[in-house]
Amino acid sequence: MTWLPTLLAVILVSCISLVGVTTLAINTDKLRKGLLYLVSFAAGALLGDAFLHLLPQAVEEIGDVERVSVLVLVGIVIFFILEKVLFWHHCHLPTHEQHKHPVGIMNLISDGVHNFMDGVIIAGSFLVDVPLGIATTIAVVLHEIPQEIGDFGILLHSGYTKRRALFFNFLTACLAILGAVVTLIIGERVESVVQYVLPLTLGGFIYIAAADLIPEIHREEHTGRSFAQFFMFIIGIGVMSLLLLLE
Repeated sequence: MTWLPTLLAVILVSCISLVGVTTLAINTDKLRKGLLYLVSFAAGALLGDAFLHLLPQAVEEIGDVERVSVLVLVGIVIFFILEKVLFWHHCHLPTHEQHKHPVGIMNLISDGVHNFMDGVIIAGSFLVDVPLGIATTIAVVLHEIPQEIGDFGILLHSGYTKRRALFFNFLTACLAILGAVVTLIIGERVESVVQYVLPLTLGGFIYIAAADLIPEIHREEHTGRSFAQFFMFIIGIGVMSLLLLLE
């Protein structure tokens, strides 16, 4: 009884990643002009998600603020090292279709882990009660829509084509299915591991937003466009804030 609704729920959540398919009808030049606004939204959404959703969840599950703080810092250090390694590999190559900017790869990694945990959360909820699982799925879907829009923008900015960005975004989203299956097989034992992965992912989100996306936003010097970028940044945070009302 639990397997069918759980798998249907995580498949629905995974399909949210295809929200970027709407851009296939948009002219490439127009999309490129709006890309930095999308990156601004992504930075706000990542930080809003990190501080308004993931941080409180990590503190609640681990129950030790100092331990969470240390794990978040460890996550930031891990992503710092990861980016350094990726830059050493790519520094002599331009950003283009064959050689993507490291932030795109980093975002795929952190988002993949996040989606895996979403699958764990949804499956865990269905194991407790089907109505609770449905409510959790709705919350995750509403949460995923702005984040997936932001993730898609990051991949485009990193040099991926629209079709490849859609494909890789969907691929990482499918890790929610894997997370759900693992949870259904081994049950509550997976939670003890996931609760420590959560703050590491949180650190990755903070690092990507603060170290990669925000400096990219600051490259814009035109006053009007800078104001528009700031507005999109606040919108990203605001959307994540509004989702708190639905939890």
